[in-house]
Amino acid sequence: MQASGPGSSCGSRTAIEAEAARLLARLSSDPTPQNEAELYAWVEADPRHAVAFAQAEAAWEAAERLKCAAADVQLPPLTEMVSEEQQRRLSRNIIIAAALAVTLFIIAAIVTLRTFNDVDRYKTAVGEIRNVALSDGSALHLNSDSEAEVRYTDNGRKVRLIKGEASFQVAHDKDRPFEVEARSAVVRAVGTVFNVRLRPSLIELTVTRGAITVRCGDKAAQRVAAGNGAVLQPRNIVLTRLDPDMISQRTAWRHGMIVLNGETVEQAAGEFNRYRVAPILIGDMRASSLRISGHFRTNDSHGFLAQMQGRLPVRVVDGEDGSVMLLYRDEPEQAKPAPSPA
Repeated sequence: MQASGPGSSCGSRTAIEAEAARLLARLSSDPTPQNEAELYAWVEADPRHAVAFAQAEAAWEAAERLKCAAADVQLPPLTEMVSEEQQRRLSRNIIIAAALAVTLFIIAAIVTLRTFNDVDRYKTAVGEIRNVALSDGSALHLNSDSEAEVRYTDNGRKVRLIKGEASFQVAHDKDRPFEVEARSAVVRAVGTVFNVRLRPSLIELTVTRGAITVRCGDKAAQRVAAGNGAVLQPRNIVLTRLDPDMISQRTAWRHGMIVLNGETVEQAAGEFNRYRVAPILIGDMRASSLRISGHFRTNDSHGFLAQMQGRLPVRVVDGEDGSVMLLYRDEPEQAKPAPSPA
C-alpha cells in the first residue's frame, strides 16, 4: 500500500478515519512486522493520520473499559475490512461506542453525586452531646465522640451508626421503615424509641418504647419490645429483660448524666473517659475492683474523683497533660503506744 499524502484520495476526513480504524483493527489482531511497518509509515506520512489514529485508539480503549456497562451495544468483530463502506461503518461504530462511554460516565457521575449529596453526616466531638431533628419528624441523639450517616429515599429511611452511641425517636411511617445499620446488625423500626451503643466487641441495644426487629448477618430477625434489650454480635443475638433501673442507667446520657449502680472503679473510669480528652488511668489493680455508686454529670469528672477519694481508699495523681492516675491508698499504720517506764 502506498502512503497517502495530503492530496490523495484518502485525504478526506472520513477516509482518514476509516483507514485509521482499519489499521487499528489489524494491529489489534496479532499483527505481523509488515503490518506494523505499514501502520508506522501511514501515521508518519501526514499529521492528520496521527491525529485520526490517536482518536481511534482512544475510542477503542474507552469502549473496552465500558463494554461491561454497555453490554447491549454489539460491536462488529474487528477483522480486516475490504470495502470502503465497511471501513466507514466500523469507524462510525467506534465513535458511537466512545460517545456512549462518555455518556455512561456522565450518568454514573451524576448518580454518584446525587447519592453522595443525599447522605447527611452528623458527628460529635469528645464531650459533646447533639440532638438532631430529622426531616421526617424523627429525632437522632448522638452521644459523645459519635458519628452517623442518614439517607432517606422514597422507599425507606436508613441510618448507619459509624461509631459511638445514638438514641432514635422514630416517627411512624409504615410505608418507609426506619433501619439502623450498626456493623453487621440491622435494626428495623416504624414508630419506636431505642438506643444503640457500639462497644469494642459487641453492640448493646435498648428499646424503651414500641418494638423493633433486629438481625445479624444471616441469622433470622428477632423482635425486641419495650423494656427489653439485646446483645448483638456478628453471628449471635442474645435477648435480655431490663429492669427500669437498668434502662434509666443506659439512657441517662440523654440528660447529660452518668448513673453508677455499684460499678467497679475501672468501669466508672471507662464511662467518664467517653467524655474526657485526657483519660482517667488505673495505676493500681487494687483500686480497679473497688465499687462505687452515684449520679454524676457527664462533664463533671472532677466531682466524681472527689467523691471517690472521700468514699474509697483511692488517691488521685494529676498528670501534666490533664490525665489522672488512680492509685490505691494504703491506710496509715496506727501509732503504737509508747512503752510505760519501768
